[in-house]
Amino acid sequence: MILLAAREDFRVASGGGDLIMNLDQAPFGVLPDGRTAQLFTVRNRSGTTLKVTNYGLIITELHTPDRAGRLGNVVLGFDNLPRYLQGHPFFGAIAGRVANRIGQGKFTLDGVDFQLAINNGVNHLHGGKVGFDKKLWTVGRQTVTDHEAAVEFLYTSVEGEEGYPGTLQVAVTYSLNQDHEVRIHYRATTDKATPINLTNHSFFNLAGGGSIKEHELQLTADRFTPVAAGLIPTGEFAKVQGTALDFTTPHRLGERIEDTGLTPTGYDHNFVLNSGGRSFALAARVIEPDSGRILEVLTDQPGVQLYTANFFPPAGFDCTGGINFGRHGGFCLETQNFPDAVNQPHFPKSVWRPGEIYDTTTVFRFSAR
Repeated sequence: MILLAAREDFRVASGGGDLIMNLDQAPFGVLPDGRTAQLFTVRNRSGTTLKVTNYGLIITELHTPDRAGRLGNVVLGFDNLPRYLQGHPFFGAIAGRVANRIGQGKFTLDGVDFQLAINNGVNHLHGGKVGFDKKLWTVGRQTVTDHEAAVEFLYTSVEGEEGYPGTLQVAVTYSLNQDHEVRIHYRATTDKATPINLTNHSFFNLAGGGSIKEHELQLTADRFTPVAAGLIPTGEFAKVQGTALDFTTPHRLGERIEDTGLTPTGYDHNFVLNSGGRSFALAARVIEPDSGRILEVLTDQPGVQLYTANFFPPAGFDCTGGINFGRHGGFCLETQNFPDAVNQPHFPKSVWRPGEIYDTTTVFRFSAR
C-alpha cells in the first residue's frame, strides 16, 4: 500500500509499466468564501472512472463499460462547481446528518425536545437547509494499491448545526477497485446523543441518457414502509406482494410507475431489506437491456429508498456532456435507516451516543452482459 498526501498526481504501475490504479487531484472551483473545492479522479485498468469532489462529497461522474467495452457516464451531474452552487436535487451528494425525512423536523431525545431546520414542506429533509451536501469536506488520507484507490474525507458537524444535538466527527471514504466496485464507507462518533443516518444520493441512468423506464430492477425486500402526508412513514410495515412496489422478481421501472399512488407519479419509497441490516448483503440489482450494464447495490443498512426523479422540472437538467435529463431520467437507490426513525421506536436504531461508533458501508458494483 502507498499512503499519499494531497495535491499530487498518483499512480501505481505494474512491473511491465501498465497502469493499474490511478488517482488524480485537481481544483474544481472556488466557493463564494474563497475556498477551493477539489476534484478527485480514480481510474482502474479497464477505464472505469469515478470523479468526486470534496464539496458535498458529490460523485460528479462515473464512467463504466457497456457490453462492448464502451465507457459511458452513468450518473447525473455537472462538470463545474458553479453549476452545483446554483442548486440541484442532491445530485451524487452525501445526505446528512440525517438523510431522508423527519416529520415536522421534531423529535424528543432523553426528555429534551429538538426542532430542526425545515426545508421540505413542513418537514426536515436530508440534513436541512445547509446539510452535509453543501459542506466543503477536509481531505484526509489517500491510498493506492494495485487493486484499489481510496480517498478519505472528514467533517466536523458542530452542536446546533441545523438544530442537531452534539458535535459529530464524520469520516467518509470513497474507493474504486479493479472489480468495478465503488465503495463508500461511513464512520462517525459523537459527544452527545444524536440521530445519524448517512447516505449517497446519486442519480443513476445506466443508458447514459433518456428515460430509466426500461431499466429492470430487482430488490431483496418483501416489505416497505407506507407513508402519510409529506412522505412520513405511518409506522406500519406492509407487504409488497400484489402492489406496484413488488420488485422481488425483476420488473421494468416503467411497468407500474404510474400506479404507485404518489403525486407526481413515480417511486419514492423506503423498502425494508430482508437482511434487516444484520449483514452485508445484496439490496438491489438493476439491468439496462440496451447497454447491458448491470448495477448491484450491497449494504449493511436495513433499508433502501427508491426514487425515480419524480420532481424534476419540466425543462429537466442539462448535465455533463450537454445531456438533458427530465422527469424519470434517473433513479436513486439510497441505502439508509428508515425515514423518521427517530420518532418511530420500533424502527431500527437511529440514535448514537458517546462511545458508540456509527459504521456502515455501501458498494455500487458494476458489470455488463
